[in-house]
Amino acid sequence: MKVSYRKYVLDFKQPSGTSRGVLRQKETFFIEIRNGAQYGIGECGLFRGLSSDDVPHFEEQLTKVCAALEKGVDATLLYADFPAISMGVEMALTSFAADAPFHLYNTPFSNGEQPISINGLVWMGSIDFMRQQVFDKIEEGYDCIKLKIGALDFERECQLLAEIRARYSPAEVTLRVDANGAFGPEEALQKLEKLSPFGLHSIEQPIAAGQFEAMKKLCAQTPIPIALDEELIGVLNAADKAALLDEIEPQYIILKPSLLGGFTAAEAWIALAEARNIGWWVTSALESNIGLNAIAQWTATQNTSMPQGLGTGGLFTNNIDSPLVAGKGILQYNNALGWDTKYIR
Repeated sequence: MKVSYRKYVLDFKQPSGTSRGVLRQKETFFIEIRNGAQYGIGECGLFRGLSSDDVPHFEEQLTKVCAALEKGVDATLLYADFPAISMGVEMALTSFAADAPFHLYNTPFSNGEQPISINGLVWMGSIDFMRQQVFDKIEEGYDCIKLKIGALDFERECQLLAEIRARYSPAEVTLRVDANGAFGPEEALQKLEKLSPFGLHSIEQPIAAGQFEAMKKLCAQTPIPIALDEELIGVLNAADKAALLDEIEPQYIILKPSLLGGFTAAEAWIALAEARNIGWWVTSALESNIGLNAIAQWTATQNTSMPQGLGTGGLFTNNIDSPLVAGKGILQYNNALGWDTKYIR
């Protein structure tokens, strides 16, 4: 059996703004397993500046993991503290064992029979640019919109939300906002109160991760349901996961498998959340279509009801051609389309 990896750099179609800065490229790594005609591929969706395993020796560790897998040695300890590698290995092994490299799970979604409901993502930019994105997506058929907030003037962001609500009620369009930790603990509650008249579904990570007491207090007092996102990154131990949820008591958690350590790790979060009546949904983390495909197929195996955050595949100029098609508020697997065959070598 041959196991190797390669780096791939995704180029954004246009610079994409978040409260952390503007993204122009996103590097990722593919683990490939081959044994004769049998082939598997997984994606290590490292997110620079966000992944807990964004360390200088990441590729060195990935090399060690591939060498161990090739020898048939248990590599678990080598990637236990590397969530992106854990995700890539789990995906590659699932792909290798599947009936086809990109058909990881047998579900109505992966068979092209049932789409997944998704939110439309609005990137930061000028208020005019954000407004155009919002109304374009609603016109296209999205009834759940997620806006990145926190980097522009807050009052102008509120004005945009008011403009949306003047045209569409909460029953017509669900609004989610993501602050990416942009609010200070001392101002967060006041800002949430200013946001509350807009009938928001939720706000992701209003304050930066790691401020447990402040976040706990905010979740207890908030007029808007709070979803933890970055707060979960780097929490790998089962006892620590449970302790975090018990301490903060959020209304929702956001699951990004590439940042949490893969599907098994995400399922552990789901079990803990559901036992505590905490809601959840799945979001991609700017993976290529290889990773997005696996995440979407895995998501389809879970008991989901609300829109997921899986619509990022169309952001790149050089993404891998795939059967994944996002639009009109859904992600679907179109079996009439194929995969770029250079990724099945």
